[in-house]
Amino acid sequence: MSHAPQVDFSSKNTQLGPASLVLRNAAVGIGVVCLGAGVYLGKSGAFNTDARSFWKMYLVAFLFGLTICLGGLFFLIIQFLTRAGWSVAVRRPAEALASNLKWIWLLFIPVLWMFFNGTAATLFPWADLATLEANDPGIAHVVGKKVAFLNANFFLVRAVVYFAAWAMLAWFFTNNSSRQDQDGAMHRTLSMQKWSGPAAIIFALTTTFAAVDWIMSLSPAWFSTMFGVYFFTGCVTGGYASLALITVRLTRLGLLKGIVSGEHLQDLGKLLFAFGMVFWAYIGFSQYMLIWYANLPEETGWFLTRQVGGWLPVTLMLLFGHFIIPFVGMISRWPKRYGISLAAASVWMLCFHWIDLYWLVMPEIPNDIGTFATYGDLVAKYGTQPNGLENPLNYILTAGVACLVTAGSIAYLQGRSLVPTRDPRLHESLSFENV
Repeated sequence: MSHAPQVDFSSKNTQLGPASLVLRNAAVGIGVVCLGAGVYLGKSGAFNTDARSFWKMYLVAFLFGLTICLGGLFFLIIQFLTRAGWSVAVRRPAEALASNLKWIWLLFIPVLWMFFNGTAATLFPWADLATLEANDPGIAHVVGKKVAFLNANFFLVRAVVYFAAWAMLAWFFTNNSSRQDQDGAMHRTLSMQKWSGPAAIIFALTTTFAAVDWIMSLSPAWFSTMFGVYFFTGCVTGGYASLALITVRLTRLGLLKGIVSGEHLQDLGKLLFAFGMVFWAYIGFSQYMLIWYANLPEETGWFLTRQVGGWLPVTLMLLFGHFIIPFVGMISRWPKRYGISLAAASVWMLCFHWIDLYWLVMPEIPNDIGTFATYGDLVAKYGTQPNGLENPLNYILTAGVACLVTAGSIAYLQGRSLVPTRDPRLHESLSFENV
């Protein structure tokens, strides 16, 4: 296909320079050091960290990296599902994020290993039903009815299925896109469009059950039918924010001139606004409203725990930081069109996405929460419980995972064109304008 003569598709405009190799190696080194230091400090009980808190912090860090990569994969799926033309110019950074799904399962091995060395109950109480029954017979009775699902063997099988599905989907889209750069074959686009529908279904099922397994089952007596969708909003928040940040960074490096414009940035900003702010708030409120309205003790305890002590400020932080403030700041089209403002909003949303994951994973529901006659009695006993945000291990572990995801993304972009130059819809993307 022919392109407009004013568009520069040379390597100077569409490929990373030698400095990217240094950055990639530095990111790998920092990531390994941070994870190694975090594990050492956590195992040694530094910062008064017990085993359960450490593994929860590790899980938060892992989920932060995983959700960003899943968000990149979803972007690819939805673009081919809708046969979108505008997004071709910004699709390669999404591929870079999704490509990490081929190896990110390695970071979950320590969690899986806990089931083999007999310590899984440290993180997942249902893994040792006898101990759970001794400590809390009521919870154990509820969990006992879920044993067909919540058992070690089935948990491990499901984890393998999730990671295999994500890796295969990432390979399918990235491999076809890369090969199309070489042969320009139209059938690759048609194939990705054809399989994007089944891919969307697989993505929905795997992310929903992964959220149930890895987050909801931390409090095994609690359940929410909307939790999978809530987890999905976190994936798109992290993925779209990272995609916008990478795209802006590439343009700031002087790359993609005449290819990525303010029109593309505006649409990336609209996606972040719609999913990361508005849809997140809608699902979060819907989940809260349904549980509040039903007022069932086995459901309300999860939210009550997050409304007392140090968790109340975190809950309010999410309300204002994940929705109200960015909603007001990004509702206009102009902040979405400029790299600096879009990058600032993306960093902001990534920070609050991490806080959201922390808020989901870390709080402990008290065993006696169902015995309080009034909310005031609950506050009187648990009104001083800390939230643990001051623990440096949170940030050491998260930095380690984030650096490795960064390194993996850079590695994918190296040696490839930063734009799919032979995609049949590239001309639509180059001429795209918002109405």
